[in-house]
Amino acid sequence: QVQLVESGGGGLVQAGGSLRLSCAASGGTFRRYAMGWFRRPPGKERELVAAISSSGTTIYQNSVKGRFTISRDNAKNAVYLQMNSLKSEDTAVYYCAAGLGAIVTMSTYGYWGQGTQVSVSS
Repeated sequence: QVQLVESGGGGLVQAGGSLRLSCAASGGTFRRYAMGWFRRPPGKERELVAAISSSGTTIYQNSVKGRFTISRDNAKNAVYLQMNSLKSEDTAVYYCAAGLGAIVTMSTYGYWGQGTQVSVSS
């Protein structure tokens, strides 16, 4: 069983600003897991933002390419999402997720954090 705890959200960030989300994992062999960051904007469905495989391959949603960077530190059992040039449409609850499988496959992600709020003012 994998436990995931997000941090780094909360508060209000101005458009154009930056924020770094962290996700601490425990209870599993972290280096084996695909890790993803998802978000649920107000009134919308949850969507994949970025993901990183066990080997370091990354994918991004088109709307965040060039602005967001996902990374992982296997020694610290952590995954990060560096968010730059934030826009009001980035406002959402952000979730960390983990699983064994292809990073592009939604069914890969069987473990989820509680989520952290990111609010961007325009």
